[in-house]
Amino acid sequence: MGKNTNTENRELFVKGKEFTEMYNKVSSFTQELITQNQELQAQFKALDEDRGRILKELGGIEDQTIQKRIQALKHEKEELLGRFKEMSRENKDFLDRYHNIEVENNNLANLYVASYQLHSTLDFMEVLEVITEIIINLIGAGKFAIMLHMEKQNALKSVKAEGMVNEELPVVRIGDGLIGAVADTGDVYYRESPENTPLADYEHPMVCVPMKIKDRLVGVIVVYELLPQKERLEKVDYELFSLLAAHAATALFSARLYSESVRKRETIKGFLDLVTH
Repeated sequence: MGKNTNTENRELFVKGKEFTEMYNKVSSFTQELITQNQELQAQFKALDEDRGRILKELGGIEDQTIQKRIQALKHEKEELLGRFKEMSRENKDFLDRYHNIEVENNNLANLYVASYQLHSTLDFMEVLEVITEIIINLIGAGKFAIMLHMEKQNALKSVKAEGMVNEELPVVRIGDGLIGAVADTGDVYYRESPENTPLADYEHPMVCVPMKIKDRLVGVIVVYELLPQKERLEKVDYELFSLLAAHAATALFSARLYSESVRKRETIKGFLDLVTH
């Protein structure tokens, strides 16, 4: 019995030793695992910190790239706006030039029509009507008079008036007053201020244009007021007045000569008819 007990004790000792060795191995392996886990955690933490740093650096680079792109886009936008403004100015200049050319073409057409109409007839009253239409429709005058030079009396007498009674306009002697002075010197008169004057103030017209053939006075166009829709005289108006000063004088002079020749011819014809019959 004692022998069996010793054997059992020895077996238990061996098993305890084996268990202790196994435990130590397991404990050592566990410690190694713990150590390796700590090392791995430290490496992971270091890697994570490196990752954060790298991402931060990359983010800064990305921000710089975006900022540079934004600045480039702003610069491009400013260039485009500058080109747009320049093109807008050029377009406005082109439109202004086109408008001026259109106005000039219209003015030339009006001058041509006016010149053609003045010489389209030899009837004295028709010539007066044509001059009246030019002054009203092309120049835009509302009150004016066409005065002819009466050579024997050395005076100006109104033969056609618009916006006023022709018979009420006084006869003006050459050299007297503003109208007489214009007729005497042959210089065109324009009043700087376009305000209208009282109807009775015949001595202070707004425009006074002598009609002459070389040095021979035919008459004077006297303008007192413009039409209500006409604020002021334009460049073409001065050109029309210059045209009237020459062409209207020729047309009126030719019409007067023609009328006198017709009247004399009719008188001679009547006299011959009376004698022969």
